[in-house]
Amino acid sequence: MADNPLKTSDFSTKILEIMDHVEYRRIENGEDMEAVERLRYKAYKAREVLPVAAKSMIDEEDFDSQAYVFGLYYYEQLVSTIRIHHVTPDHRVSQSGGIFPVEMDAFLDAGLSLIDPARFAVDPELSGEMPWIPYLTLRPNIVAAAHFRADRVMQHVRPAHAAFYKRVFYADTVVESRMTETYGFDLTLMATNVIEVGRKLLTRYPFFISSASEQRMMYSRSDPSDTLPPLTIIPTARFVPVGQLGTDLPL
Repeated sequence: MADNPLKTSDFSTKILEIMDHVEYRRIENGEDMEAVERLRYKAYKAREVLPVAAKSMIDEEDFDSQAYVFGLYYYEQLVSTIRIHHVTPDHRVSQSGGIFPVEMDAFLDAGLSLIDPARFAVDPELSGEMPWIPYLTLRPNIVAAAHFRADRVMQHVRPAHAAFYKRVFYADTVVESRMTETYGFDLTLMATNVIEVGRKLLTRYPFFISSASEQRMMYSRSDPSDTLPPLTIIPTARFVPVGQLGTDLPL
């Protein structure tokens, strides 16, 4: 069923207003990483999707050179988190790669670059009353695609959630459904061709728009040994209308 354009516009307007009270924080060390671990456990436990035999909700991939962990804060409260992998033919570390290695390698062997989100977690006490949280938690995927000039945004999700990614992100199904040893339940692999649908996506959901400066703040890194305080990032969607997007942006 097609979305009502007026309803879509109203929804986007509401989220843009909510973004005045939202900030992202790139999580790299210290107490914030511990808070992310607690939130992951709380969210996965509530939905009974804890990884099989997991000893910790933090793993070595959280500290990979091309992985970026974000917390979403609403009125300075951590409400959700996500980890973004920038996956390239020369750097293939990703969550989806561990679950669907053949399919992921096929994209990479073709020379494509990928954005692979993982460790998506929303505070279960807030998700029901704040239906906008998933959209803004997944927003860094689109920001990453713009910053890295990626070809695809991947999604490994439970089959019941596939319709959401198809509707919102125009995602295509790569693997219909497969039992996974890591989690002990079925997952499907999907992919958004951001080169083809990016501008349509931003036009429909303008809260996914980001400025070049926001993209750099989210994904640029200096010396990996730096121990600076976590970087707080204010979303810039309100200030970059679709009609003003530069032609150099891939979306």
